[in-house]
Amino acid sequence: MCGIIGYVGTSDVVPILLEGLRRLEYRGYDSAGLAVLTPQNRLVVLKEAGKIAALEALLNGSTPRGSCGVAHTRWATHGAPNQVNAHPHVSKALDIALVHNGIIENAALLKKGLQERGYPFRSETDTEVLVHLIDEAFQRNASLEDAVAAALLQVEGTYGIAVVSLRDPGKIVAARHGSPLLLGVGEGETLVASDAAALVARTRNVVYLSDGDVAVLTPEGFTTFRLDGTSVSRPVHRIEWDLGAIEKGGFPHFMLKEIFEQPAALRDVLRGRLLLGEGSSRLGGLKDHEAQLAEIQRIVITACGTSWHAALLGELMLEEMARIPTEVEYASEFRYKNPVL
Repeated sequence: MCGIIGYVGTSDVVPILLEGLRRLEYRGYDSAGLAVLTPQNRLVVLKEAGKIAALEALLNGSTPRGSCGVAHTRWATHGAPNQVNAHPHVSKALDIALVHNGIIENAALLKKGLQERGYPFRSETDTEVLVHLIDEAFQRNASLEDAVAAALLQVEGTYGIAVVSLRDPGKIVAARHGSPLLLGVGEGETLVASDAAALVARTRNVVYLSDGDVAVLTPEGFTTFRLDGTSVSRPVHRIEWDLGAIEKGGFPHFMLKEIFEQPAALRDVLRGRLLLGEGSSRLGGLKDHEAQLAEIQRIVITACGTSWHAALLGELMLEEMARIPTEVEYASEFRYKNPVL
């Protein structure tokens, strides 16, 4: 599951973004990146495949200074899990950066039109379509928030986004449709995140965005409006739970939380992967390995606990649909065996 954290205020932004990303690690991811607006009116974007530690190694000795930025952990859907496909994605002039959770379902159609209008694409992602749409809309709109709203009116699918731009600095524009996003309201600083765990270290005053909301974040606070431009007010809530309780979503323990999350988890993991019109599926990251996968003659799955139960179901499905012999082993015992592989 992808994760978003953004900050605008008076403090050094990079440590705040990295701490927020660490709070989101439990969601699972395959790459991480950040974008920072510097006092020299530069947009610095750094991203790397792998864990947050790889991003920190990339930052070593060259940490950009600034007090406004966004960051992201990505779980690949469109395109392989590599540095090019990692977020943030940027405009062709390198003056807009965007992070995105969700799936843009009409991305292929929008991409075709953008390419015909001269927009280059560096990645395989649906997200890059969004940043080019915003870039194009900026030619007809004076503010970042108006450009974002105009771009999103063309989009079908789900999104939680956070955007920064050199053309309208000192602010973050966030928007939500079908992908969770909330704001954190502090003293002289405002944050946006996909999960309360990412921002609770800075503030416990949060605002939950609704589908169709667009928010403008500045150090002084935030404003919200609907995609059609209608102003809307969203209340500030006080989080009273500790961080452990927040990560458990109000449930007494993680197992109960995971049980109740199963319908949403299934929808999220399948979103953008089932191509109903073609009767097929999109499995990002696997396409480059089709030849090796076709050679597989036997599968051994090792797991413990609830993962072991999931693996048993996987065994039935793999043997039924792929016709490949599959075994499930307890990982805790497998390490002591001398298996024939």
